[in-house]
Amino acid sequence: MENKGSIKFKNYIIFWLSQSVSQLGSSMTSFALIIWAYEQTNSAMTVSLMTFYSYLPYIIVSIFAGAFIDEQKKKTIMLCSDFIAAICSTIVFVLLFLNRLEIMHICMVNFIIGFTNSFQSPAESVAIGLMVPKDRYFKVSGLNSFSNSLLTVAAPMLAAFISSFMGLKGVIMIDLITFVFAFIILLLFIKIPEELNEKTNNKHSVLHGCKEGMAFLFNHKGIWYIIISMASLNFFSRLTYENILSPMILARSGGDTNVLGTISGILGIGGIIGGVIVSTKKIMNNSLKLIYFSAAFSFLFGDLLMGLGQTTFIWCIAAIMASVPIPFISAGQNVIMYNTIPKEMQGRVFAVRNAIQFSTIPIGILLGGFLADYIFEPFMKSGNIVALSLQRLVGSGTGSGMAVMFLCTGILGAATSILWYRNKDIKKLQDINSK
Repeated sequence: MENKGSIKFKNYIIFWLSQSVSQLGSSMTSFALIIWAYEQTNSAMTVSLMTFYSYLPYIIVSIFAGAFIDEQKKKTIMLCSDFIAAICSTIVFVLLFLNRLEIMHICMVNFIIGFTNSFQSPAESVAIGLMVPKDRYFKVSGLNSFSNSLLTVAAPMLAAFISSFMGLKGVIMIDLITFVFAFIILLLFIKIPEELNEKTNNKHSVLHGCKEGMAFLFNHKGIWYIIISMASLNFFSRLTYENILSPMILARSGGDTNVLGTISGILGIGGIIGGVIVSTKKIMNNSLKLIYFSAAFSFLFGDLLMGLGQTTFIWCIAAIMASVPIPFISAGQNVIMYNTIPKEMQGRVFAVRNAIQFSTIPIGILLGGFLADYIFEPFMKSGNIVALSLQRLVGSGTGSGMAVMFLCTGILGAATSILWYRNKDIKKLQDINSK
């Protein structure tokens, strides 16, 4: 007979596979909408705004969502969140069908989806901790990274293929079909062993839960500093990868979407490699080294090469260097969080964590778009002696300013990673988790 741990893990595998299918559809739609938006405006700022509205609700909502998540069924929260997201995709489809879709419509829809994700993301994190045995946390982190990276590979290619004969409408239709599949699987076949806190009748439970989550972090400085460090690293990465990578590649490749699709695919392949290693191999016991050395490597070699590169081959190498370490960062952080935070507190703490870690993402995204369009791109065309010197490194023409931004984030991100690793409170946390 199978032991209880194996049964629980199989339950998680079904959940993981079904959600991955749904995420594939969502990723295809996101990629197709970015291409559509850039073709409409030729502006990096436009792409930044779309992404900005996806993350903005994390600042507003996540920090207050923890108590609600701890007191409600995680499965119900995820089902409701998914349903609202499906309605939003339907609205985009209808507007597109009526030829009335505009950038601000996408921004508004992204805001609503971001709002639901403020509840769904920490709820899913807690649910995974409940479904999976403690000794398989690394494996789960690896599987999640594997699927996310596979989506990065598959989504652009499938989106381009479907768009070629069905258009953007076809991509969104596929997205809705994948949602229905995942929704049914979660509703009918996934069991989450939940024990709800007895606080549901407390009128002040939301604020109280927020205070409890913050109090826990203030009393556990190591975890607090890990969260702050991730927020700082998120800021640097979002200045470039999530908003200006696509405009830079399109600008420097003459608008070749195949090149962009290739780079996006390679980013996914790198993540797959990292995810496979994390989920199948024995990783170092020092989770902190795993987090911060991996981050430093990603910034130093990934960002620098992405900025220096002027050919598809170099960009592909950069994409590998940037993406392979990412699953190691996630795995190291998850192991520390799950081992340190009591299960009954995880909803509140994860919600506060998301609010803090993600608070810098919309700032980085918006600032990145602004810096690209109004600072770095004009500067590289100014004929300034510094600009001419930088052109020897990154080349000239449209996109060279964004390339310089990659050089900056590479240096700053790597240096910041090493500095955080030397934090005394963070190092004490590693000693606790090693016992």
